[in-house]
Amino acid sequence: MTDTLIINPQTINKTIEVAASKSVMQRVIACAVLCEDKTVITNYSLCEDCKAALKIAEDLGAEIQIEENQISIIPGKNKIKTNINCGESGLGVRMFTPLVSLFGKKFTITGKGSLTKRPIDGIEDALTQAGVECKTNSGLIPINISGKLTGGNIEIDGSTSSQVLTGLLTALPKSENNSVVKVKNLKSKPYINLTLSILNDFGIGIINKNFKEFNIKGNQKFQAQNYTIEGDWSGAAFIFVAGLIAGEISLIGLNINSKQADIKILEAIKLAGGNLNISENKITTKKSHLKAFNFDATDCPDLFPPLVTMAAYCKGETSIKGVNRLIHKESNRAEILQKEFSNIGIEIIIQDDLMTVKGGTVKGGTVHSHNDHRIAMSAAVAALSSEKGINIKNAGSIKKSYPTFYNDLLGINFK
Repeated sequence: MTDTLIINPQTINKTIEVAASKSVMQRVIACAVLCEDKTVITNYSLCEDCKAALKIAEDLGAEIQIEENQISIIPGKNKIKTNINCGESGLGVRMFTPLVSLFGKKFTITGKGSLTKRPIDGIEDALTQAGVECKTNSGLIPINISGKLTGGNIEIDGSTSSQVLTGLLTALPKSENNSVVKVKNLKSKPYINLTLSILNDFGIGIINKNFKEFNIKGNQKFQAQNYTIEGDWSGAAFIFVAGLIAGEISLIGLNINSKQADIKILEAIKLAGGNLNISENKITTKKSHLKAFNFDATDCPDLFPPLVTMAAYCKGETSIKGVNRLIHKESNRAEILQKEFSNIGIEIIIQDDLMTVKGGTVKGGTVHSHNDHRIAMSAAVAALSSEKGINIKNAGSIKKSYPTFYNDLLGINFK
């Protein structure tokens, strides 16, 4: 099959077991590498970002055993390799670079595709403060590091991404000294809550002082776990919107008390007047008469694509705040959403940090994903109640986060 997929208007009535969270799984893999014993992961994801994280774990000396029902990570079994490839994972490069610096060797950290163009602000300065020699390629990969992460006092800017902080919070408990990390302008606080929760699951204690200062004791021990990865709220958001515009869809496998940032999709659905039913075992959305809404996505920027799709089917003009968080994603996601949705009949206006979506009729046409998984998923959902369907170019980009998306939603076995 080519990398183009045509999705025609259709009604969907089904129950779907949601995919495992790549955001949770990548963090769990990082923790498993720092344990002394075997960690066993169930309900795992093998999306491209998680595969890259597993390869990094292997290159850092872990033995990886992938079975049908579980993945085992056994640290310290193999020789460490010093060329680390993060694939296209922004979280991967920002989280694993501090972790790699614990090993006291000379490493080169690389990636591919969109990651080669994504700024990695803050890593060089943060690690230098922590005793590591770190050089980026003018703020891009590759990153060259030598020396060992020793800890200490570190000050970082969290205005563009929380992922460098996630990396520091994961690595510094293993450094020999106590550390204090001070953060200015932290965005995406829910992601830091998620990081702290997973670290706590592995026996790591960190004192969080109102997201402005983090006190971290050194020489802590990560305790190996049997860990079940919870369902992915980022992928679920698209499926919820599909139910709202094209039928009735129930999702099972989500943690209603999740610390994932994208659980806020439920809040947005309520604001839009969507038909939403939440029970203990499943969450259901049904076709609804949607109204325009105002929503702040600053702390959950990955919700922009499903929110734009939902807004396209709302009556009136929807305002979504947080555009500044979209510039350095897999694409300049704000510009791409504006361009590609105009191709299917929906006008989007961007002014400073605000995106306005003029709801109306999704006519259909051709959308290019620009190798951005969330743009492809957004277009696929938008197609369901469009006038003439949507032709998605570069549809295979979904493999980065949710390789079974088309199959789960549409029963299409897209290779």
